[in-house]
This record gives sequence, structure tokens and C-alpha cells, in this order.
Amino acid sequence: MTSLLLAFFFFFSLYGFSPVISDGSDHRYMVGDDVPLYANKVGPFHNPSETYRYFDLPFCSSAPVKEKKEALGEVLNGDRLVSAPYKLEFLSYKISVVACRKRLSREDVAKFRDVILKDYYFQMYYDDLPIWGFLGKVVKDGKTDPSEYKYYLFNHLQFEIFYNKDRVIEIIVRTDQNILVDLTEDKEVEVDFTYSVRWKETEIPFEKRMEKYSLASSMPHHLEIHWFSIINSCVTVLLLTGFLATILMRVLKNDFVKYAHDEEAVDDQEESGWKLIHGDVFRFPKHKSLLAAALGSGTQLFTLAVFIFMLALVGVFYPYNRGALFTALVVIYALTSGIAGYTSASFYCQLEGTNWVRNVILTGSLFCGPLLLTFSFLNTVAIAYQATAALPFGTIVVIFLIWALVTSPLLILGGIAGKNRKSEFQAPCRTTKYPREIPPLRWYRRTLPQMAMAGFLPFSAIYIELYYIFASVWGHRIYTIYSILSVVFLILVIVTAFITIALTYFQLAAEDHEWWWRSFLCGGSTGLFIYAYCLYYYYARSDMSGFMQTSFFFGYMACICYGFFLMLGTIGFRASLLFVRHIYRSIKCE
Repeated sequence: MTSLLLAFFFFFSLYGFSPVISDGSDHRYMVGDDVPLYANKVGPFHNPSETYRYFDLPFCSSAPVKEKKEALGEVLNGDRLVSAPYKLEFLSYKISVVACRKRLSREDVAKFRDVILKDYYFQMYYDDLPIWGFLGKVVKDGKTDPSEYKYYLFNHLQFEIFYNKDRVIEIIVRTDQNILVDLTEDKEVEVDFTYSVRWKETEIPFEKRMEKYSLASSMPHHLEIHWFSIINSCVTVLLLTGFLATILMRVLKNDFVKYAHDEEAVDDQEESGWKLIHGDVFRFPKHKSLLAAALGSGTQLFTLAVFIFMLALVGVFYPYNRGALFTALVVIYALTSGIAGYTSASFYCQLEGTNWVRNVILTGSLFCGPLLLTFSFLNTVAIAYQATAALPFGTIVVIFLIWALVTSPLLILGGIAGKNRKSEFQAPCRTTKYPREIPPLRWYRRTLPQMAMAGFLPFSAIYIELYYIFASVWGHRIYTIYSILSVVFLILVIVTAFITIALTYFQLAAEDHEWWWRSFLCGGSTGLFIYAYCLYYYYARSDMSGFMQTSFFFGYMACICYGFFLMLGTIGFRASLLFVRHIYRSIKCE
């Protein structure tokens, strides 16, 4: 564990991200000092993935454009910071200063009209503080034909900056509705891009300057909804726990009394129910290499989720810490690949598997393979659109090196350690030579109906919180209530384990001994419900449109839901395995 943490800190520092929150010691300025202002990107407001470089639009610049060196996570986040045309020196007041002047051609005017109609916004960073604004406005005057609209470009920005002694605390940018450039007509236009700067003193300390971005998700009416979500989830857990406690344990107690009351009485009885299949319940499943690989990948993803929540709770992912989450995901996934290799190989060898090399390769490609295919397609789409979501070749090389030099070696080392563990599968009952025939099952006891029942309860415990997460990931909301999210995640894990145990017991009681894959599929079925929610969110709760945004949304959400499927399937299987071992250990098996 110590070596893992050391490697964790090393890679974070290597790629420009420190897991310790900066105290801002490098953010002190004197009067007249240049404070960095970077233009980041532009894009349609309702399509968060479809963003472009600021100067892809025909803006002017007062000096040669300089690109800011970015960390890995910033590039993955689609940030492309360049020097902005506006100069905002510390405590320097300005009124209607011309930043630059440009004569827009007819093509430039048409381009601005198109982006204004699509509600394009711009994003900048001033001393690492985010600022946004719209590029212009459309006046429709009740008309429905876009050719009859009036188009106006905002060419004057008003910056209001708050400071505390020698530090910048807050910045607000406003567009002046009275200073506009009419772009309705298809002709060349001379545009002066101007700006004004006002400074105001504030008592807010530098350490709390990011708190205002967290307040949006912590407002009372939002907190009420979050707490309602928690209560709803807790009620689900209590009902499910009560169901298991009163029904399952009572039935099991009666079964234990019936089977263990007297050995002679047991021999005289005709066995029935789950006791009848004790000679088959621990028969190794089909496709055991695939099952072991799925358990290894699921265990790694669960470990990844736990580490992410730990970092979130200590405040690493504060608002607009650019690329921190993406950097954490890449680095932690790489460093936990050894867990996947160890878990998969050890379980595969317990199931008397012999080709452990193929099993380790399968483990490494089970999640990364679909993710790579999805990324390749979506990155090609982004390149075709010339969007900032397209990763540069250098970044792809860095990710490949992480995979080749960190992920793969750790995966192989974990596989070797798992193979050398040499532990046998702990089965309380001896497996018979020939499998018992499974009696005909009613339709609701088959795999798909069971998966539907298993996925619905965990999904109902998290669906309220899902909206806020989607609005943050696929929108412009800010989500910072990681404590509540951690509680919801814990409830999700508990409900998944409980409902899978319940369905496994009913399956065994129906004398169906093929519970191995069923428990995994039932546990992971919540991922299918989340993907179904994606369809609802896209068509009913968002205004996303266009091929690029649609493909990004459904493509990457498919990967995320597949990850949830593997993780929750692993939780469901592990819980069922503990339960099955417990009940068969408590009876006398011959």
C-alpha cells in the first residue's frame, strides 16, 4: 500500500496535478502586474462536448497568440488555453479601451451569425478563476424564418474584479447590451473589440474564493432534494433488509432445523429445495475464464471508485480544478491494474483453470477494449469536427506509455501473484460427478426477468441523484456535495448485494444450481437501467443535439454504464458467494 501511494503521488506530480490543494502562494500581485487571462474555448451552450478553440472564430488579437502548457487532465477535459486579447493588470482601471480592431469579411459575418443563432458561449480563466459569457443575441420579433432575424455581436466586455490585499478573489464579466454590432446584413463590418475594468475590495479570504462555485449545489432547495434522495434510498435499504431478515432468515432457520435436527431423521427424509442440489451448487460454471476476468475488472473499478470518493471527500476536486478528475481516473486506473490481474488469476486458478496467461490478457482487455474502440470512433468524430475534444497525438502517446509502462506490467505482476497464491476453492459440499437436471422454471424465474427485478431496486435508490450528476457532467451545473454522493454510492452497493442474495436464494430454492453467472448478471443489471435513464435524460431533460454531441453522450455513457455493470456484478457475485457458502456450511452435506 505504501508503494502504491508513493507511485500515486509521483504520477500526479508528473502530469501537472498535485493531490494537495494549493494555498495560492503564487497568486500574489503588485499594482500593475500582469495577471494571466486565458481564453479557453467556445461552443454551443446546450452541447457541452462540442467545443472549439477560441480563435477558431474570427476574433482579433492585440499580440501573437501564446498557448498555455496544459496538464494531462486539462487536455482530456478539452481545455485549450491561449492568451486572451484583453489585458487586465492588477488594480488597473480601464474604461472602453480598444483591445483590438478587425474588419470582418462576409464569411466572418456569416460564421458569427451561425454561432450566435446556436447560443455559443465563451469561457476564459483569469488567475485560474472561470468566467463565461455569450457571444451575441438574436432578436426574432415574433418571426419564425431565421433569415428574418436580427443578429447582434457583443463587442464590449465589462470586467468587475474583487481583490483582497494583493490577491484576486472574484471576477465577473458582463456584456453591454447597448454596445452591439449589427451582423444582420451580409456585408463586411469593421468591429472594435473593447472592454472596461473595475476593481472592488472584498473581505473574502483567498482560501475561500472558490466557495461561491460550490454554493449553487448547496442551496437549501437543492439540499432538500438531495436529502429526499438519501431518505428514499435508506427506506429502500430498510425494506430490503427487513425482507431478508424476516423472510430469508426465517425460512433458512426452518430449513436448518429440518435438515440438522437429527441425522437419522434427515436420512429418512426426501430432500427438497436448495438442500437437494448441494452436490451441484459448487460445480464450476461455464466460461470460467470470462467470469474470472469480469470479477477482476469489476474489483479494479470498485477500487477506483473508492479512491475517487476518498479524494473528493478531502477536497481535491474543488470546482474548476481543471482536469483533476480526469488525471485521477487515468492514474488510479493504471496503478490499480495489479488488483485486476491478481483477483482474476487467483479466482481462475481456484476454478482449476490452466491457461492463466490468456485469462490475464482477457482481464486487461475486457474493459479497456470496448473503451478503446469507443474512444477511437469518437476521437475521429471530434477530429472531423475540429473540436477541442479531439486529443492531440502527443497526449495519445502519453496515455499509451502509461498503459505500456504502468498498466500492463502491474496487470501481469498481479496475475503472476494470483497464480502463485495456490489456494483451493473453499466449497463446504462435495460436488457430484454428474450434474443434476434443472426442473422447468416459470418465466419470472428466468435470467432476464430476474435481471429486471434485480436492477430496478438499486436504480430506484439512486435515480434522483443521477439527474444532478448528469446535469454536471453533461451540462453546466456544479456538483460538489460529494458526502451525499458517497452515501448514495454506499447504499447502492448495499442494495445490490442484498437483492442479489435474495434472488440467489430463490433460484436455489427452485433447484436451479447455475447461480454463478446469474448472480453476476443480476448484480450488474443496474448498469442497464442507468443506460436506459440516459435515453430519458437526452430526450426529455436536455437540449443536446447534433451528431457529435449525440455520439459523445451515448458512446461514453455506454462505457460508464458498462463499467458499472462490471463493478456491481462483482459486488453481487461476491455477496452471493458468501451467502451460498454460509448456508451450505450450516447443514450436513454428504
